[in-house]
Amino acid sequence: MQKQQHNKTVSVEFFPPKTEQGMQNLRSARTELAEKLKPNFYSVTFGAGGSTQARTLETVLEIQQNGLQAAPHISCVGANKSQLLETLQHYQKAGIRHLVALRGDLPSGTHGYGDFQYANELVEFIRAETGDHFFIEVAAYPETHPQALNSERDLLNFKRKVDAGANSAITQYFYNADAYFHFVERCEKIGIHVPIVPGIMPITNYSSLARFSAACGAEIPRWMSQQLQTYGDDSDSIRNFG
Repeated sequence: MQKQQHNKTVSVEFFPPKTEQGMQNLRSARTELAEKLKPNFYSVTFGAGGSTQARTLETVLEIQQNGLQAAPHISCVGANKSQLLETLQHYQKAGIRHLVALRGDLPSGTHGYGDFQYANELVEFIRAETGDHFFIEVAAYPETHPQALNSERDLLNFKRKVDAGANSAITQYFYNADAYFHFVERCEKIGIHVPIVPGIMPITNYSSLARFSAACGAEIPRWMSQQLQTYGDDSDSIRNFG
């Protein structure tokens, strides 16, 4: 992440804490980030299958009540129309105007989604029920979604989300900048003109980064991987390199 300058802004993604101590830690981090980075908004994600949706709501409302802009994640997983509409109305009453709409990944041992299978369907429903009240972010994948049949199909899937009413996109993190620039060029060629914001993943632990990158399809360049492996368990060196 970089400090706000030259009209560039950042957002910060939080995972909702599970304990009161975790909530206190998040408050401290939020205060420090507000002072140093001045984020445009704080998005709040959830656990697999939406398992922490209640905590997501609680965290979002607290951020909003403290005079900051919050953007809850909303997922297709397990969502039905009546429950989603109730959640949207709750957010509207709380003054929240920013959402991150995602398909989400099914947790292991479950089958099928709720009333929505793809993020474009989610965006369409939000627009139909709430008009232009919400600024809607969606996901984009410069290096192609790991479950996509190919990069062209993945690009068309992204276009469907934009055509459904998405205002902007946040990409999966990447360490190969060429992949991002090439993706933006491809988007422009097929008429996608919404902002495509680069996703950033700070490097603090190599083993977890490698595992997560393999799952989400983010490439770790060979030179970077080789350098990180030389540090072994030296967390200070890994953080300094990151």
